[in-house]
Formats: sequence, structure tokens, C-alpha cells
Amino acid sequence: MNKPRLVEYEGAAYVLGLPHRVIEPEGEGPHPTIVMLHGRHGNEMVPWVFARTLPKNWLLVAPRAIEFDPETDATDDIGYSWMFMGNEWPHVDAFADGVEAIHEFVTNLPDVYNADPERIYFLGFSQGAAAAYAYAVQYPDHVQGISGLVGFTPKLDDELIAQQPLANKPIFLSIGETDDRVPLHIAQIGRKVLASAGATITAHQYPVGHKLNGQGMRDLATWWAEIEKHAT
Repeated sequence: MNKPRLVEYEGAAYVLGLPHRVIEPEGEGPHPTIVMLHGRHGNEMVPWVFARTLPKNWLLVAPRAIEFDPETDATDDIGYSWMFMGNEWPHVDAFADGVEAIHEFVTNLPDVYNADPERIYFLGFSQGAAAAYAYAVQYPDHVQGISGLVGFTPKLDDELIAQQPLANKPIFLSIGETDDRVPLHIAQIGRKVLASAGATITAHQYPVGHKLNGQGMRDLATWWAEIEKHAT
């Protein structure tokens, strides 16, 4: 696989609204697309560790989150977040700015990289998974499915859940049984919320912390292989 290209100070970044890294597939398209959202304190390079599990010759693009976050986990990299976490697990409205930035990014992908607007999927890690869910429940027509990795689900109002915004959308959940950032019970509550909103859940729990182990990577690759079959 080619290395992702950084797009930061050129036209595509301004049109999409966010700096990003991208791998463009061969062919004219329109291309099935995976938008990869990094987690809290991360940046647009982080999600590429999962790229080997993803369909080949799809458009892969990872935007940088909207908020500079000085509490970065990486000593050599600058970190960003989709929203600042408080003392409570956030309501979906806390992602409002991030959701609108993602929406601008997604709706301009067809013009910039010839993404197929009918085949746009998300991969989100940690807070990036929460941002993907927040986006999907508010703009369900722009999301075909999500792989949410050791993430949490924002709080949703009963009225929104009743609308079934995630009806029939496939979601892959990986849950770390010893996760100290997204505790097991929070992840399990989130699974129930997503199911109540209509999603078709494929969930796996692993004896790990805030990460994916080898089995998780294999399960993720299997899930994406199934997605690819139905997306072509």
C-alpha cells in the first residue's frame, strides 16, 4: 500500500475544510470511500495503523480533528480532538462543531477526490468512533456503515433514537475488557444505544485495554471484506 499523502496547505484542504492524509485509488471512480477519524489527542496519521484491514483500491482519507489539544499522548506529534471532554460522558450536541466540520469534509469529497457519495463509510478510533456515531445519527444519508474501535457512544435523546437514524446500518464494535479510558460498562451501554437507534451490530470484546489486538485486527478485516462484497 502506498503511503498516505499529507494535504495541509493546498487547495484540497481548503475545499474540504480540514487538513488530511489520503491514499487515492487507481481508476476514474467514483470511488467507495472510508473516512478515518482519529481519537482524542491524536492526528491524521494515527488511523493508518488499521489500513491493512481495509478494502484494497478504495479511497482512504483521514482528516485532522478541529481542536488543537495540547494534552497529546504522543511526545513527537501535535494532538487534536473532535471535542473537549468534561467530567461526564458527552451528549451528542457536544460534538456539534466536529459534526459540521465532518459534514463539510464528506459532502465535498466527491468533487475533490471523486468519492462515491452512495458508498461512504467511516472508521473511528476512540473519540473518533464517538464523532462518527454523532455524525451518522444526524446525517444518516451520508454514512453507509461504521467500524468503531474502542470508542463510546454519545448520549442520544429518546426522540432521536425513536427516529431510527441508524436503521440497517452495519456497525463493527471492538471493546477492550480492561480499557481504562472507555470502561467496559460504558462501551456496553453504547452498544445498546446504537442497537436501539437501528444499527446492525457486530460486536467483539477482547482481553485488552484501549487498543485492538491481533484477533481484533483479523475480525476487523473480515468485517470490511463483507462490507466490500455488498458495496461493489
